[in-house]
Amino acid sequence: MPKQDRLPKQDRFPKQDRSRATRRRLLEAAVACLAEHGWAGSTVSVVAERAGVSRGAAQHHFPTREDLFTAAVAYVAEERSTALRALFPGAPTEGPADRSAVVAALVDLYTGPLFRAALHLWVAASNEEQLRPQVTELEARVGRETHRIAVELLSADESRPGVRETVQGLLDMARGLGLANLLTDDGARRERVVTQWAALLEEALD
Repeated sequence: MPKQDRLPKQDRFPKQDRSRATRRRLLEAAVACLAEHGWAGSTVSVVAERAGVSRGAAQHHFPTREDLFTAAVAYVAEERSTALRALFPGAPTEGPADRSAVVAALVDLYTGPLFRAALHLWVAASNEEQLRPQVTELEARVGRETHRIAVELLSADESRPGVRETVQGLLDMARGLGLANLLTDDGARRERVVTQWAALLEEALD
């Protein structure tokens, strides 16, 4: 057996491990910069500095600004799905999740920093021709995935008339609350809306 094959895995692939860690730091920094500074203030240099890497290292992973922030959108999408799943790890195999909790969890996703970062990228994509098709495609995938997860967690039967539209209405409502949250954090009002939507869902889905 060649000598290198007998080495521990972590010793054989240190460069790959470092590369993955650097890429993740850049993506996390890009998301944080978008959420805090918006598109105009989120340059590759700013992101690289926040991530603790050189500009050259950042451009090695992401040659252009569009590459970096498109990857950040994909990262945000995965994190959003993971965050929702993590709230209800046993669903739907262990029975339906509490619908009030599902509604609250969805609203939380749309009012948190991940959604805020995605929103800034949407605004940028509306004015950047090179960025728009990539962001549009990724967001369409995020929308389908979020809808699918919501259907599973709510135990919604979409073969029934109006159920699909009801679930989509919930997601649209959560997105709207996320937009409103950019200007003011009205937690009390949001809680009342969540309670009412949960009651409406119970009636519509049952």
